[in-house]
Amino acid sequence: MKQRQTVKDKKSVEEWKEFYGSLMKAAIVDDTESYADRTKRIARLESHPEEWFKYYLSHLMVCEPADFQKRATRRLIEHGRWYEVRAWSRELAKSTRSVFEILYLALTGQIHNVLVVSFSEDSAKRLMLPIKEEFENNLRISNDYGQQPRLGSWEAGEFTTTVGCSFRALGAKQSPRGTRNKTFRPDFILIDDIDTDEECRNPDRITDKWKWIEEALIPTVSIAGNYRILFNGNIIAKYCCITCAMQKAMHVDIINIRDKNGLPSWPQRHSNEDIESLISVLNTSAVQKEYFNNPLSEGDVFKEFTYAKIPPLNKFRFLIAYGDPAPSNSKNAKGSYKSVFLTGFYEEKYYIITGFLDHVTNAEFVEWYYHIRDFVNGKTQVYNYIENNKLQEPFYEQVFIPLFAEKAKTQGFIGIIPDMRQKPDKFSRIEGNLEPLNRLGKLVINEAEKNNPHMQRLVEQFLLLDAQMKAPADGPDCIEGAVWIINFKLTQFRPDSFKFGERTPHSKRF
Repeated sequence: MKQRQTVKDKKSVEEWKEFYGSLMKAAIVDDTESYADRTKRIARLESHPEEWFKYYLSHLMVCEPADFQKRATRRLIEHGRWYEVRAWSRELAKSTRSVFEILYLALTGQIHNVLVVSFSEDSAKRLMLPIKEEFENNLRISNDYGQQPRLGSWEAGEFTTTVGCSFRALGAKQSPRGTRNKTFRPDFILIDDIDTDEECRNPDRITDKWKWIEEALIPTVSIAGNYRILFNGNIIAKYCCITCAMQKAMHVDIINIRDKNGLPSWPQRHSNEDIESLISVLNTSAVQKEYFNNPLSEGDVFKEFTYAKIPPLNKFRFLIAYGDPAPSNSKNAKGSYKSVFLTGFYEEKYYIITGFLDHVTNAEFVEWYYHIRDFVNGKTQVYNYIENNKLQEPFYEQVFIPLFAEKAKTQGFIGIIPDMRQKPDKFSRIEGNLEPLNRLGKLVINEAEKNNPHMQRLVEQFLLLDAQMKAPADGPDCIEGAVWIINFKLTQFRPDSFKFGERTPHSKRF
């Protein structure tokens, strides 16, 4: 019986047709072209590397290159002696671009001895495979530069082309000594994905590997000749081989998946929607490490949390629903997080009962307070606070008061109190006011909420907190606000038990 073709099957067929079409287009050669015209065409292409790439390697090009990729290629080609680190995010084609450049430099006679280095020999062979396959199968290359495989010298890990360029794959700490191609010492060293997560957890292993790079690998180049040393990778740890190389390189190129304006660094390839679709399913640590060259160390300030069953809500004298509205009115993942958490104090412990932490619109933020109202369901008094410093006050007056008023027409009135206290530095507040409570087991998370993604984001933000505030901390900031309000209110009930200075919450309410 003939099987019906699924949507996935049809898509696969279309993708294959597209790839095959590009391959055939790349394979087309003009048999009628005269020797003079061919020589002129080759010279023109060789003088314009980007055009050379398009002619010989169009089947490997997913789209037009980005400006940062073109600039990187110019630097590498124009400098005979060059040492560069490309700390490019995942999905920015750092390995593919290196294949283009190596093929160009080899076939134009500018390099003669290439070492491809990775964390293992097998990994290095995989990196070298696209180069080898182009020499074997690219009809345009063989038409213009001749057949490249050389009999007796064509293995997966080591081969030499007929234009006289040798290639060797090396795993970290393998001996590179004696690597020569006739009189040529290595003149192009590609070091790609040299760091591994496992090794980065042990600084001694990184130190040992870096010693091999500096004492064994790099000295294989000729002091008197040309050489190009290229490190590819993203910064996956604060101390890794890439960060060591950054201290020595002539140029360091750090390119994240988004630029400083929050736009795609490779707009010809990615849209903001594409980026958000992927990073939304990853945790903050993975996103920052893999796509923003920002490795975050968990547990620098907050190392672990106490989970426990929450006392019945009617046991709490009052609860605080504290919200941090953030300025953005978008679900865009590049914006700040909005947060509302319900917190209470009972028998000398602060309980984080439930809450919300996400990229949402202002209307959804307002809706969160109503969800918390329904969750408490009148079992005790809830005071609803919203952060509202001097910078935020116009926003609160013009945006949130109307939103709460509109919501009250259908969902009923809830009182909102703006917290207008002048706050110290965010990190200092969170570390100083919450870390001791957490360390002593007095900051407790509702164990029933352990699998709540909002609560998981909160814990993640706590664990990634550091003095440089590289990771978002909107959730911990919200908890600090709630704890401060709780403490202030407790002074009203037990004035001799707490001494908290002169700050008071603002009395202006909706």
